[in-house]
Order: sequence, then C-alpha cells, then structure tokens
Amino acid sequence: MAAIHEHLFDVEAAKRRLREGSGGYEIVHSSPWLEVGVYVLVAPEPDRQQPHSDDEVYVVLEGHGTLDVEGEEIELEEGQAMFVAAGAEHRFTGYESLSLLVIFARGAPTQTR
Repeated sequence: MAAIHEHLFDVEAAKRRLREGSGGYEIVHSSPWLEVGVYVLVAPEPDRQQPHSDDEVYVVLEGHGTLDVEGEEIELEEGQAMFVAAGAEHRFTGYESLSLLVIFARGAPTQTR
C-alpha cells in the first residue's frame, strides 16, 4: 500500500509554473479512474481544447471567465465549479487570466439518474 504523502500534489506550484510559462495544462494526479490537472489560460491565447471522451469538472481557482458549453454561455468566477459531460463541445472565453482545477472521470461508467 502506498504512503499517504504519495497522494499529495501541489496545485499552487503547478498553477504558478503554468502562469509563468504563459498557460497550459499540467497533470498533478493520475490513477486508473481519475485524472486531476491544473489548467491556466492567459489572454490573448485562446482555449483550443476539443471535446473529451470523459466527464469532467472545472473548479475555478483564480480569475473569472465564460465557459461556452454547446452554445450556452456560463459565467464562472473563483470558487465556482462546473460539470461538463463527455463529448460536449466546450471552451473558455472572456478571460484575462484564469486558473482551473480540472477533474476527469477516466473510463468510469456513466450513470444516468
């Protein structure tokens, strides 16, 4: 069994590295069913992501912006989170500097409620 400290990851350090390098995405944890990453967007660079094959949750760590999901625009700010279903067309717009924690449910079966 792995020690607990092996599951600790420094989100703030990843955010800082990405901001200093003009943005990007860094995986801070990966396991068979879960991926956690830090995504930093810095204007004027556009959000170029494509639909993903896994459900995901965005948690706004810093900044604010608009998340366009399938043509519906949702304003997000620090402390808010948004679920995006697998396959949904989506991207962030209207940001200057936006830092996000991204959680992917990798390969987990989707349950319909």
